[in-house]
Amino acid sequence: MSLAPLLIVCVLAGYLSWSAWPVFRYMGWHFFTDPLWSLGNLYAAHPVTVHGVQVMPGASFGALVFMVGTVLTAGLALIIAVPVALGVAAGSAFFIHGRIRPWAAGLVEMMAGIPSVLYGLWGLTEVAPFVSHRLGPILNRLLSPLPFVSGPIASQTNLFVAVIVITLMIVPIMAATMRTVMEQIPPELIASGLALGWTEGETFWHVVWPFARPAVIGGSILGLGRALGETMAVLMVSGDALNILPHNLYSAISTMAATIAGQLDSALTDPTQMGVHALGALGFVLFLITVIVNVLARGIVRRAALRINAWNEEDVLL
Repeated sequence: MSLAPLLIVCVLAGYLSWSAWPVFRYMGWHFFTDPLWSLGNLYAAHPVTVHGVQVMPGASFGALVFMVGTVLTAGLALIIAVPVALGVAAGSAFFIHGRIRPWAAGLVEMMAGIPSVLYGLWGLTEVAPFVSHRLGPILNRLLSPLPFVSGPIASQTNLFVAVIVITLMIVPIMAATMRTVMEQIPPELIASGLALGWTEGETFWHVVWPFARPAVIGGSILGLGRALGETMAVLMVSGDALNILPHNLYSAISTMAATIAGQLDSALTDPTQMGVHALGALGFVLFLITVIVNVLARGIVRRAALRINAWNEEDVLL
């Protein structure tokens, strides 16, 4: 049973690579650089053969739009979520005292357990109208000289709404990771800092932060992995745009994960099954990115824990 996760990951990687291979043969490097995604003429009498692969006439499977949407949503959400998660973790582990501390930590962990479809529903019914009619016009007036972050609000469901929703979804897992490492720091060191006359803020900066820094990086990368793979919430609030690169913060977009869910019904109508293989190619790329991100995050957090344990052992020897 302990080997089951490894076997499942290997089977999944094998299936995705097998599914993606016909698309890579057909598109080549254009899979990563072409913005056009089309199943082709599904009403044609016969498919055509290109590079040894049968496709419908006019089919094109370019993933550029979805890759750009994935990078923008995950990257912008991470920029907002890191300082928020750090503040939440520091507050619940260090600055908040008494009976409020366990409640604060519990509420953050409870947010991580809320289904993503509920975040998506809330974003669609509340956040999207608020951004479109109130927040967006205000930011446009304040940030009008800046490119990309200002401009016409083309769609009520757009990149900005997706970033807000994803930010709220990744803050809990990032904050929990950071708080776990902060709570492992020996209390004697914190007490020593306070005994020197430092304020709580100075003690946090000189004692807690040097050991929490790797956890902040690891937690951020872990949150990035969650943001890259989020599906239903993004599908509901992003606009599900095809063949259009975003031109500002209020453009409709789509990500790789959301496209797999949103385009599956259409892909199943392709008699050559290349539509399904194309979604498998998107899944293969997303799988590789997510595995790399999570391995990096686990490694950084593990190094932080080993560093704290080594410090504890030195204290015992002394």
